[in-house]
Amino acid sequence: MSFNPYVPRPIDRPTEVPLGGHTDLSTLDEAKIFAAPADPADWPAWREQIARWRVDARDRIGYVGEHYDEIAGDCFSVCLAWLWDETLYDHERGVFTVDEFLDAAGRDFGGFDGVVLWHAYPVIGLDDRNQFDWYRDVPELPEVVRAFQRRGVRVFVDYNPWDTGTRREPGSDAEEVATLAGKLGVDGVFLDTLKEGAGELRAALDAVRPGMVLEGESRVPLARIADHAMSWAQWFADSEVPGVLRAKWFERRHVLHHTRRWHRDHLDELHSAWLNGVGVLVWESVFGVWVGWNERDRAVLRAMRRVQASHAAWLRAEDWVPLADHPGDGQVYASRWTHDDEPLWTVVNRGADHDGPWLVTDPSAGRHFVDLVTGAELNVTETADGRLAVGGPLPAGAIAAVMRGVAAAYRHEPPIGDPSFPARAAVRLRTPWAPRPQVPPGLVAVEGGRYDLVVRHRVRETGLYGEAPYVDEWKPLPPRLHHPGTLRRSVRLGRFAIAVHEVTHGEYAEFLRATGYVPVRPERFTAGSGPADAPATGVELADARAYAAWAGLRLPTEDEWQVAAEAGLLVRREPLVWNLTESEHSDGRTRFTILKGGAQYRAEGSDWYFDGGPQPADVSVKLLLTGAGLARSEQVGFRCAADLPEVTR
Repeated sequence: MSFNPYVPRPIDRPTEVPLGGHTDLSTLDEAKIFAAPADPADWPAWREQIARWRVDARDRIGYVGEHYDEIAGDCFSVCLAWLWDETLYDHERGVFTVDEFLDAAGRDFGGFDGVVLWHAYPVIGLDDRNQFDWYRDVPELPEVVRAFQRRGVRVFVDYNPWDTGTRREPGSDAEEVATLAGKLGVDGVFLDTLKEGAGELRAALDAVRPGMVLEGESRVPLARIADHAMSWAQWFADSEVPGVLRAKWFERRHVLHHTRRWHRDHLDELHSAWLNGVGVLVWESVFGVWVGWNERDRAVLRAMRRVQASHAAWLRAEDWVPLADHPGDGQVYASRWTHDDEPLWTVVNRGADHDGPWLVTDPSAGRHFVDLVTGAELNVTETADGRLAVGGPLPAGAIAAVMRGVAAAYRHEPPIGDPSFPARAAVRLRTPWAPRPQVPPGLVAVEGGRYDLVVRHRVRETGLYGEAPYVDEWKPLPPRLHHPGTLRRSVRLGRFAIAVHEVTHGEYAEFLRATGYVPVRPERFTAGSGPADAPATGVELADARAYAAWAGLRLPTEDEWQVAAEAGLLVRREPLVWNLTESEHSDGRTRFTILKGGAQYRAEGSDWYFDGGPQPADVSVKLLLTGAGLARSEQVGFRCAADLPEVTR
């Protein structure tokens, strides 16, 4: 491995700012963060240089920034949410629960300004549906968007430029993205794996509705800040003394969203966002893996949200002084924002518990100061040179927001909490009991006992059984991504029987005639309507379980399926389809099951696609379970199993 995944890469590191008076500063054009000097004596020269860069860069590209005049409101806190998150979609009732989702977000995070409804990856590639189909085939999605917007939350969809191997649309991707955005009524588009959207995409969105936001991933190029009002700041490493985000410094109205998706401590991102007047991306379920925020970080974000909501005008003010009014020692740092001649200081403590000055300011600012985070009036003392030292107790890692005035009539609890990771397990649902006194027709017996299984899988961001594949890492790159992985599982199985063949459309049609079964969500339900001797497809787990229960059977677990297949007991019908297993898991946020056997279809052209093609018996694949019938596919079928009595010897 040529890099350490736990250390920021050179591309992620902050960029040093030359302090020489007439140095060419165009080398700063593509920085993520301008690194701050360690010595406070160099800070004035550093501020002068980045100010000179800003003037020069704006002149060089003829920057105007009129696009920002079309953008209404601020969007500091954004949640990246799996569309089928169990707090957003009730899988039993088949309905979205937007209000419940937002109520919980209010309690945990102080609410969100925006939400990205992530929808297709890592399921896309299961069949030939493209990324637009995975949005379009949710009939109530426009109303879901409106439900968020009625609560003051902006909604974004995502665009995956790597999706080139599934069904093609008659128009260009730019046309399809714009048409979809207009139909759904969303507020903008997140660009997955793209730093910028092409001019064609910007023009297509503007033709549908001016003011829709494009948010690029990582470093938005200097020239595209003009028409990309936000950017997705993944894996930005700050300097030891807090630096300045280049895109925000260039355009004060530009909002970045700090995030390190696999980290269990977000204090660095929160501090950088606070000092730079930008936002964060909350991402607790990363493509089906729980990476929840700890209570301390949630409390800090709740405190930030209160001030951002009431003082947003300050955080986009032209008059911004980073590393302002430092008291002379310690690791308490501040940015000063001035709006309508009124200063606001955003403050962070990057060191140990502190009890003393946070900042030193001119007496003209007045002699009463309040921390908007807690509502407490601050201590003020006069320094030897006649200036005012403002501060008080500030715990390690804490934030503050200082303004002139007396203590507020209300107080808030300081943003503290448990910094430990709020772990949760993905638990497999209990397998139904389907006892049969003897082997049913079409099934074959498998003896019980302990089996040592080798399970192979492709290492993806989804993990396999709910485990986080990456923890506290910077961007996972090959060979730590998409490579073959191996698990060893020792399992004890009871004696069971398993069907030699998959259930056919003809057999499923008989079940429908006998029971009149109707799914809760009927979309894409096609079982029983295909060739009578072909595998029954167009089913999700509930449909397969309903058939199995009617037949006095159940589905096999993935372990039973593998044991039987490796013993040569299973025959695959044509066309080859994935087999569902009775291995549904949930961590309370994401549901998934394990598929076995492979399928005839394989999406080509990107490693991000779902696995396809025929697979050996020891290969397992994790399928995230969607709603609205989207998990149904012509590439997925099932077979049945039963529990047999042990043979007495």
